[in-house]
Amino acid sequence: MPRGGPRAVMAAALLSGALFGFGLALSTMVRPESVREFLLLKDFGLLLVMGGAAGVTGVAYFVLPRLLSGPILGHRFETHPSHFEARTFIGAALFGVGWGLAGVCPGPAVAGLGAGDWPLLASVVGILLGAWIQGRFFGRHHA
Repeated sequence: MPRGGPRAVMAAALLSGALFGFGLALSTMVRPESVREFLLLKDFGLLLVMGGAAGVTGVAYFVLPRLLSGPILGHRFETHPSHFEARTFIGAALFGVGWGLAGVCPGPAVAGLGAGDWPLLASVVGILLGAWIQGRFFGRHHA
């Protein structure tokens, strides 16, 4: 059981998700037209958003484990193994093409729904369908 119990973990996840969604909405990353303008090299504002996100992630993964004796809501820090193989690059390419064509990424698409942009529902359904197809037909157990 994590430190703080399951309710603390759920509350932290809810707060983190709400903060993440608010940041995406505030930065206009939930608007497909903003993403398209970025991808067409007409507006580089989202580069600052992604850079800020990369900076926060870097601190969370590389600095905090050295400063803290353990996670605030867990027993120990864990690693996530990454495997770079052909399927990783193919998946990344498909993700990028879909992101470019639709102008939405999964996180901002869900946040956009929360902001009331209901046409994004089609993109979210496509994301879920793609994830299901990958897991069902191309998951690790089928490799």
